[in-house]
This record gives sequence, C-alpha cells and structure tokens, in this order.
Amino acid sequence: MSWLNRVRNALPFIARKSETPDNLWKKCPSCGQMIFQKEWEENLSVCPRCDHHGRIGAKARFEQIFDQDTLKLLPAPTVKEDPLKFRDSKRYTDRLKTARANTGEADALINGHGKIEGHPAVVGVQDFAFMGGSMGTAVGAAFVAGVKEAIKRRCPYIIFTAAGGARMQEGILSLMQMPRATVAIQQLRAAGQPYIVVLTDPTTGGVTASYAMLGDIQIAEPNALIAFAGARVIENTIREKLPEGFQRAEYLLEHGMLDMVVHRKDLRGTLAQAIGYLTASRAA
Repeated sequence: MSWLNRVRNALPFIARKSETPDNLWKKCPSCGQMIFQKEWEENLSVCPRCDHHGRIGAKARFEQIFDQDTLKLLPAPTVKEDPLKFRDSKRYTDRLKTARANTGEADALINGHGKIEGHPAVVGVQDFAFMGGSMGTAVGAAFVAGVKEAIKRRCPYIIFTAAGGARMQEGILSLMQMPRATVAIQQLRAAGQPYIVVLTDPTTGGVTASYAMLGDIQIAEPNALIAFAGARVIENTIREKLPEGFQRAEYLLEHGMLDMVVHRKDLRGTLAQAIGYLTASRAA
C-alpha cells in the first residue's frame, strides 16, 4: 500500500477507495462530459449538456413509455438457435450465450403490451446491446408475434428500431425476415390497426430496408443514425462527398423520409397523441 493510500484510509472523513462505487459517473459519448450516473438516468439517458440521446434497452424504454403498472411482457418465440451451424472466430451459440448474459434478454427484440396515457398498445423494442440489435429468425418471429398480439387486442403495434442490419450468422434466413415482417404489417393494416415506427440510433441495413420504413407514422429520436449502407461505402461508390449531417434524423426529416423528430422526454405524449388520432380516424 502506498503512503497516500495509508493516509487516505487513516482519515475518517474521507471515504475509503473500496467503499466508493465505480459507476458514479457516465461519460457522454458525444461531448465527452462526465455526468453523474443518477443525473443521466433521471434525464432519460439524455446528456444534459449536449442533448445526446444515449442508447437504452427494452427495460428502460418500457418504463419511459408505458403507464405505471400496465406493462406485461410477451414471451419470446422459440426458434432454432443455430440453423446453419455457423462459426467464425467463435461459435454462434457462444455469441448468443454471451449476449444473453450481458443483457438478460433472450434475443434482440422484446415485446410488451400495456397502456400509453390510457391508450392500449403493443410495443416492440430492439436492443442494440444484443449483437448490435441484428435481425435474425428470433427477431423476425418476435416481430410477427408482436403484430399478432396487436391484432388480437385490437390496438396499435409500435416498434422501436435499433439495429446494425441482418444477422450474418443466419445467412439467407435472416434476410427472409424482411418479407416476413412486411407481410405481418399488411395483416395489421388489414385488421384496421395502426403501425408506428420510432427509429433510434442506429437503425441500419436490412431493418431500414424493411419494417423500419413502413410505418403509418415515422418518428425518430434526435440525431439518430438512419441508413441502409454506411456513409463511407456510399462515398466510395459515387465518388462524391456526402452533405453535412447525411443519414441523420434531422436530414431525413428535411428530405421527407420522416414525419417528425421527437425528443425522448416528449415521446410518450407524442405517441399517445398519434394513437388517439389514428384509432379515432380508423374507427370513424
């Protein structure tokens, strides 16, 4: 033990290093400022300095969106876990085990139903922390299950997207979830129920090319990255410099690909208003 640590531990009014939690501070990924973890959480994981919207999982999202004590989680569909027996530097099954241990979830898309300011709704949330929110057969099955639950309950289906695209470890099977989700959306519309998409950072690849862009209302969080291919790939293909802010939510709103960009603190109220408008108009 160094002299400084011996003196520190001897002084009763200074907390011992071992008694100080390691997670008191959060570094903003955008501006680099250190923020109290409690302040970060109370501000809905949004930086109070630069307004950067941090990535959050299903549990936090459900708490922010649903009315208190109304949430009920839907069971995760059962699918074949490793249909291609895929292995790169690790076995696919090992990657799934690690992701489940880190997130506590069965896969990247979790569904729940409850009420949003009194309006019943089924909500699906993709968690980027689970293998980059990638779309595999489990995500496709969960999406379809969420839509079927919304049809059964005669209420909207709301999806919060966050994905790096299709899951490479499942090959063509992951790509087949794109048309599968599209058919499910058509069934939801045939049943007369709204489909609302909230795009969060990042939403890319096959998810953007399918169910992320098919909403009756398209909402995004501020500065969310929304794209199919990466900016560097596009620049190398067209041999041109892309505009400032290209593929960010505000740019897409300006060019007609989104209906609105909504701050996280206003999202619950905006969704309730949208549900009220859509369900009232369809009932009429």
